[in-house]
Amino acid sequence: MSSIKDIADQYQASTDYFQSLLSGVNSETVDIKYPGEWSARQVIHHMADSEAQSYARLRRLIAEPEGSIIQGYDESAWANNSVLGYNELAIEIPLAVLFAVRAASHSLLLRISESDLTRFGVHSEAGEYSLARWIETYTRHPREHGSQLERALRGEK
Repeated sequence: MSSIKDIADQYQASTDYFQSLLSGVNSETVDIKYPGEWSARQVIHHMADSEAQSYARLRRLIAEPEGSIIQGYDESAWANNSVLGYNELAIEIPLAVLFAVRAASHSLLLRISESDLTRFGVHSEAGEYSLARWIETYTRHPREHGSQLERALRGEK
């Protein structure tokens, strides 16, 4: 089993990976789409919203009684809602949100103990949801969307 420091390091490495891809995002590339997927702008807005959700979920898993509700959300509805602006709003604020909440969550991960990994809530869509599952999900999340971002920037099929 990995140490808490190793777990936190892997989480940070996925943040760093996503951040490294942003050098390719500019006014000419931000709205390029890989067929059937999101543009870089949409990916960035989604990442900010998702990570803000993850920030609250992590704290709920740690602070609230086990079995507390972890609310899901409809990512597509958020992405398609014109008020949320995934298609046209600037990316600077979502990037600030993304990296601020990831930094705060990384800091918290460094303070947990191995016994905390079994703490759980009940996700409204996925059922029992442990802290270990949260770590797995949100360590993987920037890598999954990073790959999507790379495809969008290249416009590849």
